[in-house]
Amino acid sequence: MPVSPPPAGAGTLAPPPPAPRRRRRLLPVAVLATVLLLVLAGVAVVLRPGPVAGWLGDDAAGPAAAAQAPEPDPSPVLAGPDANAPLPTAAGVRAAVEPLLGAAALGSRVNISVADLTTGQPIYARGGDDGTVPASVTKLATGVTVLEARGPGYRIPTRAVAGANPGEVVLVGGGDPTLAVDGKGFYPGAARLDTLAKQVKQALGGTAPTKVVVDSSLFPGPVHGPGWDDDIPTGGYGASITALMTDGARLDPEAARKTFDDTHGAAERVPQPHLTAGRSFARLLGLGADAQVTQGTAPPAGEAAATGAPAPGTELGKVESLPMIRLVDIMISDSDNVVAEALARQVALARNQPASFVGGAAAMDEVIGELGLPADEIGLSDGSGLSRNNRISPSLLTDLIALAGKGDHPELGAIFGGLPVGAWSGTLGDRYRVDATAAGAGVVRAKTGTLTGVHAIAGLVTTAEGRLLTFAVLTDRAPAGDSDVSRQALDRIAGALAGCGCR
Repeated sequence: MPVSPPPAGAGTLAPPPPAPRRRRRLLPVAVLATVLLLVLAGVAVVLRPGPVAGWLGDDAAGPAAAAQAPEPDPSPVLAGPDANAPLPTAAGVRAAVEPLLGAAALGSRVNISVADLTTGQPIYARGGDDGTVPASVTKLATGVTVLEARGPGYRIPTRAVAGANPGEVVLVGGGDPTLAVDGKGFYPGAARLDTLAKQVKQALGGTAPTKVVVDSSLFPGPVHGPGWDDDIPTGGYGASITALMTDGARLDPEAARKTFDDTHGAAERVPQPHLTAGRSFARLLGLGADAQVTQGTAPPAGEAAATGAPAPGTELGKVESLPMIRLVDIMISDSDNVVAEALARQVALARNQPASFVGGAAAMDEVIGELGLPADEIGLSDGSGLSRNNRISPSLLTDLIALAGKGDHPELGAIFGGLPVGAWSGTLGDRYRVDATAAGAGVVRAKTGTLTGVHAIAGLVTTAEGRLLTFAVLTDRAPAGDSDVSRQALDRIAGALAGCGCR
């Protein structure tokens, strides 16, 4: 699935500056098989991740659904790794993958890193430390850093407070991109404005709502990212990033949910998400279609008015998002760019940085360093991978994935739940289905990335002998022709790792 539609007249990507060279560290990684089982069991992640609209709800169908016969237990989608399986050798991996790295569909620069997860030992690399445009593989870094900075259980609040005048309500965005207007939203289980409106009416008592003010000031700066292709804001895969929005800024969330599989997640977005949300909230408060909705900021808390109305700044209600672990699942499984940008800003807020593109990138870099990963091998301009200014090395990605499976940081293991599975789910659901790549079906679990001329994949693969490896393959000088041919060339590399003992 392309992160964005190919822009007209896209030119050749300029070579990025070389990354500093250094000696790679060996990560003392625990046996990932056990960690993965604990992670998946502990967070109730389904074994077959799919489009978020189909499997994420908390309030699926009420009592009638509970009375139905339980579904049978799902079958595992990944072959179980064998802790005693032999370790692939550098020569064996080289023999398996190097003949595939020169495929014309991958272009003139293909950088790769392969490491063993049981030991953390790097096995093979070519251009492994070189910064490469990662496209949506960036979301792995976003997921790890937000889980570290916020924690898996953190929920993003959306609040309503009393305005400066009686009856005035200020809707304060906290950065929840999944917020819904009502029960027909795009993201099942999301916080809802109709719930918040009920709280506000109760808190106001006899004071009738008269006006809605929208406070989206938590996210300062530009709403479109640096390095985005010109068509990103209008192409359906991106949106204006504001602290207040509903349904990921989708114009018609019901239609987007129904056509998700056919459109690969693309949907028309509203140009001013915060004001659109404010108008929906005004209607829920009973103010009518012609209600006055303005942009402003919440007043500081003050003394109660003589009329008995709530004091300016008094909280009238609050709703909270799904927990962070599920937002990360959405972002990775569906490659949701708007959710990714919102989560990057949560990293910024947790590290006292401005919740902007610049602040999010700086905070993510800071957290990468805190985790002991080589921060000199990552340079970001956004959290989704839409920016062509992003650079990540393949070996940083394999280090990052290995760290997520390490017992020292169990909260990071949540990134595995949303990873698409070859020939099974997410952006890999239609891949690994031809003879040349079939070895990867069910045993490659990875995040993908695509921009015009850029193709990437990074994740986990189990070899034919049962050894669990992490791998990352990135190319940012691919020909701008048929993207499916380039993606299949990448899949052949992962399929070769799956199909060999590599010794």
